[in-house]
Amino acid sequence: MAPSPTGEYHIGHIRTVLYNWAYARQQKGKFIIRIEDTDRTRFVEGATDRILQVIKDYGFNWDEGPIFQSERLPIYKEHAEQLIEKGAAYYCFCTSERLEKMRAEQQAKGMPTTKYDRHCLHLSESEIQEKLQAKTPYVIRLKVPDNRKIAFDDLVFGHIEISSNDLDDQVLLKSDGFPTYQLAVVIDDHLMNVTHIMRGNDWLPSTPKHVLLYEAFGWDMPTHIHLPNLKELGGNKKLSKRFGAVFAQEFLDEGYLPEALLNFLMFLGWNPGGEQEMYTLDEFVKVFDINKIHKTDLVAFDRKKLEWFNLQYIKLKSNEELTQLLVKYAPKGVDVALLGKITPLVKERMKKLTDFMSLAQFFFSEPEIDTSLFSQNVRKHLSEASDSLNQSPEWDVDAIGSALTGAVGTNAFKASDFFMDLRIAVSGQKITPPLNDSMVILGKDVVMKRLLHAIEKLGVE
Repeated sequence: MAPSPTGEYHIGHIRTVLYNWAYARQQKGKFIIRIEDTDRTRFVEGATDRILQVIKDYGFNWDEGPIFQSERLPIYKEHAEQLIEKGAAYYCFCTSERLEKMRAEQQAKGMPTTKYDRHCLHLSESEIQEKLQAKTPYVIRLKVPDNRKIAFDDLVFGHIEISSNDLDDQVLLKSDGFPTYQLAVVIDDHLMNVTHIMRGNDWLPSTPKHVLLYEAFGWDMPTHIHLPNLKELGGNKKLSKRFGAVFAQEFLDEGYLPEALLNFLMFLGWNPGGEQEMYTLDEFVKVFDINKIHKTDLVAFDRKKLEWFNLQYIKLKSNEELTQLLVKYAPKGVDVALLGKITPLVKERMKKLTDFMSLAQFFFSEPEIDTSLFSQNVRKHLSEASDSLNQSPEWDVDAIGSALTGAVGTNAFKASDFFMDLRIAVSGQKITPPLNDSMVILGKDVVMKRLLHAIEKLGVE
């Protein structure tokens, strides 16, 4: 996996990590992390550390790396000069002003894409040497052959052929001495003995350029596997922050469990067939099959399905494990013993760990009461509930239940209205964890105080 430290790590990159990591483990191979930090104009300070940490947080380890391309510049320069000697690349001394003017003229002519006009390809050897001796800034460009079919095989998309006439003379080595992606990735994959390259299919258009470089160097080309990219459900566009999180860390911060995210990501571009949906990482390593990767440009990222997976994995956690995870989402300095009592009540109601406070806020602070939520008979309901609970000699689930059902029966209350009014008075919410269990945790004094407060808020009729 080869992250670029140009910003936060996308959730789609984690899916690519997952497939690469699983295949390496399955084949008893090595999983390599390489930091492709050669684009200095987009480099973001601290991004590398955050990317490596989030890869670890999702449960992955690596066998080699991280290897930094920025520390390998002499290797790329040496190989770029070899390409010039082989006639597969050439020096280009064009200024940025000339290139901008050239592109503008091509666009004005209605050309669908702009291409370098090969002005410097025709420089004589003496002209080149003169400019080099004068230290004229230059780049090194790939010399794409004319009128040729460039062919390669992809394990997902099959045999692909592209006309060389559709390719630009790609810059390989920039004027600052840093390589472009196209050069560095080919050199590093070869020198690191990479056998399989698994990446998003947006890199398919670059592959013919890599074919030319492998041929020029006389190297065998690794096996290529291009994966479908992710799109929003019901659309044809890539993931958008308009619909929710897109970065790997965001999903963790929102309370998705790494194991749930990975299980969800397994099916975004791959399916083993059959009915099984829940897979551990170890199980995935065993069943992962490249031949079952979907041959499609985009695959839907169903956020509701992700919530379903997360709920299943939350349910699988022991109460003790879940309590420790919820400390992060509870009020600062929370009593862990109190939290441990609340956890079983909310466990099967949380789609995300961030749902915790919306369900449990009333345990930690007195709620705001919206009196418009109450039924018409609320005063009678709360007065009778208060009297019945106050007279109960015990304060446990059974005693509370007995007292409240007794009040309903004695007064012929409509049970649904009675318990809803009580729920709102105690919690401020219409939807809560089990009410009787919640009242046990709150304690008799707090419950009685809240009922009195709600009655007072209703005022005089």
